[in-house]
Amino acid sequence: MTKSFILALDQGTTSSRAIVFDRQGQARGVGQREFRQYYPQPGWVEHDAGEIWQSQLDVAREALRNAGASAADVAAIGITNQRETTLIWDRASGRPLARALVWQDRRTAPLCDKLREQGHDRLLQARTGLVLDAYFSGTKLAWLLDNVPGARQAAQRGELAFGTVDTWLVWQLTGGQVHSTDPSNASRTLLYDIHTQDWNDEILALLDIPRSVLPSVAPSSAEVGRALPEWFGGPIPIAGIAGDQQAATFGQACFKPGMAKNTYGTGCFMLMNVGDAPVASRNNLLSTIGWGLPGQGAGPAGRPTYMLEGGVFMAGAAVQWLRDGLGIIQRSDQVEALAASVPDTDDVFLVPAFAGLGAPDWDPYARGTLVGLTRGTTRAHVARATLEAIALQSAELLTCMNADSGIGLSELRVDGGAARNDLLMQMQTDLLGVPVVRPRVSESTARGAAGLAGLAVGFWSGMEEFAGQWEAERRFEPRWNADQRAARLARWRQAVEHAKGWARPA
Repeated sequence: MTKSFILALDQGTTSSRAIVFDRQGQARGVGQREFRQYYPQPGWVEHDAGEIWQSQLDVAREALRNAGASAADVAAIGITNQRETTLIWDRASGRPLARALVWQDRRTAPLCDKLREQGHDRLLQARTGLVLDAYFSGTKLAWLLDNVPGARQAAQRGELAFGTVDTWLVWQLTGGQVHSTDPSNASRTLLYDIHTQDWNDEILALLDIPRSVLPSVAPSSAEVGRALPEWFGGPIPIAGIAGDQQAATFGQACFKPGMAKNTYGTGCFMLMNVGDAPVASRNNLLSTIGWGLPGQGAGPAGRPTYMLEGGVFMAGAAVQWLRDGLGIIQRSDQVEALAASVPDTDDVFLVPAFAGLGAPDWDPYARGTLVGLTRGTTRAHVARATLEAIALQSAELLTCMNADSGIGLSELRVDGGAARNDLLMQMQTDLLGVPVVRPRVSESTARGAAGLAGLAVGFWSGMEEFAGQWEAERRFEPRWNADQRAARLARWRQAVEHAKGWARPA
């Protein structure tokens, strides 16, 4: 292997990023650009698919320039993406039929209610490992087919392609030659059987989705096509794909059962490796595929590694709300100093259910709630309550994971922008009762995509070499005792109950 770099495309909810990694796993060039968010109605969230592609292409070129690299220096491209966001486009022209429906979009909550009332939630969870919720792609795709003029007829004629963001980027990079996804993204659609590793015909019939719109499913670490020379000045293999949270788990080298990571981004997502067999959650967590790797005896989608997952819909987004909605900070990085200026929240709790609640409550009708306010409440108390809400939600998830898996976590590896907030990380370790470990390379999501791509083309010799490059930057140790943790979590539960069901139709 003479090539020097891997190019990781990290397409997120609010920005597109690209990072060039060298053989030591170090970032050598970075590009990032935010793009527009559309909110046409309360609870609706959309993206422009063309802007996603153009912004991702632009930052990839920027990252290569910043690394002083050309296409000839790049061994492979790895892609990681915001999951569940749903796109449909015309196969002939490549033009999207509508804006992308973002994972945060709640417009299909009534359809989920109907399916639940009909008793289909048990089938869906048994096959897909997912809780029936508007979060996932399946009901979003059904909505698009039913509500975009002519879409259903075009789909029935085989003229449309569906994809999550990874599939859209592969389609664009290959000039429409490849319509493919990987098991980590497929397992987030509510259409994919995680046991058989195939699209489930019973669910497709239930949602009236023709199989012809669906992409093929290839291993997460395998060459699926090549980027056209016109994009980067030469062809580059596309060899790694994983949804952002699974990619971050891979990037954190959580390769053994019981290892877990938490990513603090727009949302907050905790994943625990449970091995080569799925674990059915008894606590409303998700059972999902982390990645599929090729190998002896592996199927077309690879050999799966399974995860338990819990998601917090609003983490960094809650801090953005302090900045943009309330105006109590001018920059997101100011929240730590403001929150640290008071010793506690003075019994103020923020439940940031701006887009409903994820695990373990799964309430699409919950709404953001601020409780415990007195005349003595200051913006510092609200800032501290916002950080604590992120940590409290994550602590609940870990409690559920320990119960489901029967594995007691020894440490939690963390990443994402808010993981750089020392106060938040100390709150997290106090509420968990286990150490929180922050890696030296904080770009775990992009690193995971790079790792999957690099392993597919022999850039790294194997998973041991890749895992050996992971290093801890700081380790946070808990200071609270078990009684303190239990009391705070119980008080949090009281606050959550006030938020639940607020927007349910009368």
